[in-house]
Amino acid sequence: MLRELLTILRAQNTIGPIGDNFARMLELAREMTLAAGESYFDSADELRPKLSLYAQDKLVNEFERSIRKQLVAHLAVPGNNQDVSYCLMLMTLTKDVERLGDYAKQLPELKSLSQQPLPDDTIVQELRAIRRGIEQAFQSVSQILADSDHQRAINFMQQGQKLARRCEKLHRQIAQSDYDAATATLLTLGTRYYKRIGGHLLNVLSSEVVPLHELDFYDQNDID
Repeated sequence: MLRELLTILRAQNTIGPIGDNFARMLELAREMTLAAGESYFDSADELRPKLSLYAQDKLVNEFERSIRKQLVAHLAVPGNNQDVSYCLMLMTLTKDVERLGDYAKQLPELKSLSQQPLPDDTIVQELRAIRRGIEQAFQSVSQILADSDHQRAINFMQQGQKLARRCEKLHRQIAQSDYDAATATLLTLGTRYYKRIGGHLLNVLSSEVVPLHELDFYDQNDID
């Protein structure tokens, strides 16, 4: 379905800006995720990254409202009712991207839970590896959507599901560890947020794989 949507956006100058805004919104969410990871794992300066991410998150929200307004205006024009399903899909995708911004914004906030640096152990090394996998997938999402690359979308969705299972395993390892309460909470929530970032990325990619009514609720058969 995404291929048809992109064809519409490119062919009709009246709604072309909607596609541009969605691309900018997705790129902004990617930049936020990268910055949030640096702050969560490495940065000693908590205030500056958080203030920057709050400003970026505000822009993401503004893009979402702007896209909604543009879509409603487009559908209000007689003759555009054939685009309803595509507009509904884009509404859904913008909500997923907005959630990406929210989780990215919340990652640096976790640093206030503990004044100690993250331990250098196998659990944190695994969380760093999960972070790298999610950031690499995020790097490719825009190009996959632009190319309407069905097979590559499936490949990344399969990788994303593996990352989600690794997050679940990591939660169990943290629960069984001897961390102090602050460190355990910091790592548990960090793992949770990365799992949710990965989940919303999968939802965006699913637009290239499943029909509108299955967005966010695809099953294993769709990506096998």
